[in-house]
Amino acid sequence: MRTADLDRSVPEPAAGTVRAARNAVAVVFGLNGVALASWFARVPAARDGLDLTPGQLGVLLLAMSAGSLLALPTAGLTTHRFGAARAVAVAAGLVAVGLLLIGVAAGAWAVVPVVAVGLFAVGYGSGTCEVAMNVEAASVERLLRRTVMPRFHAAWSLGTVTGAALGAGAARIGLPIGIHLAAAALVVVTGTAIAVRSFLPVPARAADEAGGTRAGGGLLAAWREPRILLIGALVMVMAFTEGTANDWLAVAFVDGHGVGAAAGALAFGVFVTAMTAGRTAGTVALDRWGRVPVLSVSILVAAVGAAVAVFAAWVPLALAGVALWGLGASLGFPVGMSAAADDPHRAAARVSVVAVIGYTAFLAGPPLVGFLGDGVGTLRALLIVPVLLLPALLLVPATRPPVQR
Repeated sequence: MRTADLDRSVPEPAAGTVRAARNAVAVVFGLNGVALASWFARVPAARDGLDLTPGQLGVLLLAMSAGSLLALPTAGLTTHRFGAARAVAVAAGLVAVGLLLIGVAAGAWAVVPVVAVGLFAVGYGSGTCEVAMNVEAASVERLLRRTVMPRFHAAWSLGTVTGAALGAGAARIGLPIGIHLAAAALVVVTGTAIAVRSFLPVPARAADEAGGTRAGGGLLAAWREPRILLIGALVMVMAFTEGTANDWLAVAFVDGHGVGAAAGALAFGVFVTAMTAGRTAGTVALDRWGRVPVLSVSILVAAVGAAVAVFAAWVPLALAGVALWGLGASLGFPVGMSAAADDPHRAAARVSVVAVIGYTAFLAGPPLVGFLGDGVGTLRALLIVPVLLLPALLLVPATRPPVQR
């Protein structure tokens, strides 16, 4: 990983402070994953409680994507003005409120508009948190002077594994969605509030990011950089690959493979488990072979896995396809963020731009798959994933680190 010297006018924090920040960032990533997976694992229960068709469910899921997309353009500036710790804490609180609304409205009330408001709140909070915690992670990574970004995202995946497992268990025992999501909200907001106390001191981060955020100029300039736009397009495809599984795998297995709700949640759990394994081991592969070959192979693996998950007539083989899908999709998003942050002086603005572009996948993905599902069935609609992945191979070279001068 290419590193750059920090502004020596501000002393670097002590090694213990950096390690504490590293651990805190990992916790925040993990809790964000728990929050989102708690909802994703209960999508079938919400769908049944609200009596929605695949197309109607896709439109409802759009509320969460819209919240994320609206948060991202200003999340970078918000993070710099108020600090990553405060931005993450407030965002987690908004996510918790959203989960509470979803749980009550999808369960006891069965009111679709209130669920949509809750999903918007979760999306806006998670979108803000996405940028703030990645900016903090990039600063920690540079201070550690070794590649750790994929492992932060592995912590997020581990959080989704935990959330999916708890969701599958909740579905299995028939725990009402309102009680389940209320408990998840309490854990997320409390854990995040404690973790952000150990984020990097503001002066250390300011020195690391100096030069790229003056009056918002860095953000505007980043939108005109061809390499950043290409990285953003790649992240968008990989976000679609990941987001489609998050939103639709449980439902697709229930509808297409004829399994129960608990088994549908298990399919989602297999996906996020494979994602976690790929992100944990991926740093070794990236350091040995580099971004371009590793990402190229992983994209092919994801495409093959998605196709197997759809076409396999035997459920265990379909689950093996899901595992390949998750393994192949694991590195695209974190590597894109690392590539955007190659220059520490422009990292925050570039991460914001890549995040905005990437999150358009979460805006377009749910209704696209939902409308396709109305025509060909939810399971067959997942074939859109390999169709988009194969052309994305042409974008991978943009992640190659620039030549250091």
